Amino acid sequence: MEDLYRHKGMRKKLVESIRKKGIQDERVLEAINTIPRHFFLDSSFLEFAYEDKPFPIGSGQTISQPYTVAFQSELLQVAKGEKILEIGTGSGYQACILEHLGAKVFTIERQKRLFDKTKRFLQEFGYKVKIFYGDGNLGLATFGPFDKILITAAAPDLHNNLISQLKTGGIIVVPLGSGEVQTMMRYTKLPDGRLEAESFGAFRFVPLLGEKAND
Repeated sequence: MEDLYRHKGMRKKLVESIRKKGIQDERVLEAINTIPRHFFLDSSFLEFAYEDKPFPIGSGQTISQPYTVAFQSELLQVAKGEKILEIGTGSGYQACILEHLGAKVFTIERQKRLFDKTKRFLQEFGYKVKIFYGDGNLGLATFGPFDKILITAAAPDLHNNLISQLKTGGIIVVPLGSGEVQTMMRYTKLPDGRLEAESFGAFRFVPLLGEKAND
């Protein structure tokens, strides 16, 4: 797959679009401008890869719209060298944005078919994201604690496993809620173990599913 001048031009227009929607972190905008989103979509969607819309990627999952990816990335306040756990790998696009920001990314996908496809893709294109198949609610205790945790699917609540794997001072970003619309939340872990909560408006995500699925 090629990244042509045409694609780069469309990415530049996309970046200007999400900048106008309120994304201010220039590092996040630069990452969106650099990572070829069309690599992460089936060929039938190539012409639409740089529209600010979500698209299906199989297994009942979607690649989030670029604005949402940028919004969550901005909320995470990623610093170079931080260890970040992502729950819900999907196409791998969000994980690669985080890697471009300088993070060491660990990501979990529960849909086996999607996991296999994305793992092959990440290896083929040389991304260093570490991808695991399993229940995201369990986290990855072996590799924790993490500086930041990002949940990329609608979560009805925040699992204690994830909270325990977050460093003091660390951040969790999650679309919280079990209905059709979720509230984007950012939690900061205080020294006494409590979470300080901030709310950032309404979003729509596919639901986070617990147990492994062989689809």
